[in-house]
Amino acid sequence: MAWTHIGQVAFTNVVEIDEPFLTPAKMFAQATPEALAPHLDWLIPRALCPDTGRMILPIQSFVIRTPHHVALVDSCVGNHKSPAGFTRWANRDDGNWLRALAAAGLQPEDIDYVFCTHLHLDHCGWHTRLVDGRWVPTFPRARYIFAREEFAHAEQNSRTTDDPVFRENVLPVMEAGLGVLVDTDFALDDCVYLESTPGHTPGHCAVRMTSRGESGVITGDLIHSPLQCRFPEWNFIFDHNPALAARTRRAFLERHADTGTLVLGSHFPLPSVGWLESLGEVFDYRYREP
Repeated sequence: MAWTHIGQVAFTNVVEIDEPFLTPAKMFAQATPEALAPHLDWLIPRALCPDTGRMILPIQSFVIRTPHHVALVDSCVGNHKSPAGFTRWANRDDGNWLRALAAAGLQPEDIDYVFCTHLHLDHCGWHTRLVDGRWVPTFPRARYIFAREEFAHAEQNSRTTDDPVFRENVLPVMEAGLGVLVDTDFALDDCVYLESTPGHTPGHCAVRMTSRGESGVITGDLIHSPLQCRFPEWNFIFDHNPALAARTRRAFLERHADTGTLVLGSHFPLPSVGWLESLGEVFDYRYREP
């Protein structure tokens, strides 16, 4: 598995699932056939599956190596997890993610820090794994970094809904004394820090990497598809605060376009790494080819 360097920092992705997800119309209310027609030439086949008509949406983590630490960003769906309203990801038992981590030359014990852009089921599933009928932290040496506002929102949600994500993926980490609550401008060191990007969830954060004048950013779910580069106002169906999500997304695109910053789109089609370029009032995503 290839590593990409940003100065003295290196990163790679760990893919759990790579398959068509939902149709554009089910992801974005404004994605009518008429709106999509001018973009099909670049959407198909990389971002839009011609056979199913569904958007390609990988579920993946990123691993960051700095001169001091090994950090994991997001931990996908996980095994044996409850449906949480999305049955296609329930009760998985395939080992894909752990094998992909091993292919990157890493075991769970090698991870020093676990960052989570937000606490949705497909971003924190491998925070824990089932051992002898109990949920235990997957990364026994790691400190799990949670934005305070995101943690509070997820905790409150767990009290008012039947969503099991917090109970299965977060609470065991806190009970083990491995969770650390931080502000949304938290910096791990001079190479890795958070960038507040609320809207999809209240405490959503992107993760920034910088070293020797080079930079990169992991988006999480502030943006789900390169289609939203052309339509920044299009909100994903599960955005918690659509108006804020749209403002955050446009500000993010404006901030990082034409800067040379590598943008790692958490759900962008593989290889999910590229650059943002201005295209009039909207933006283009140019993939970094292997």
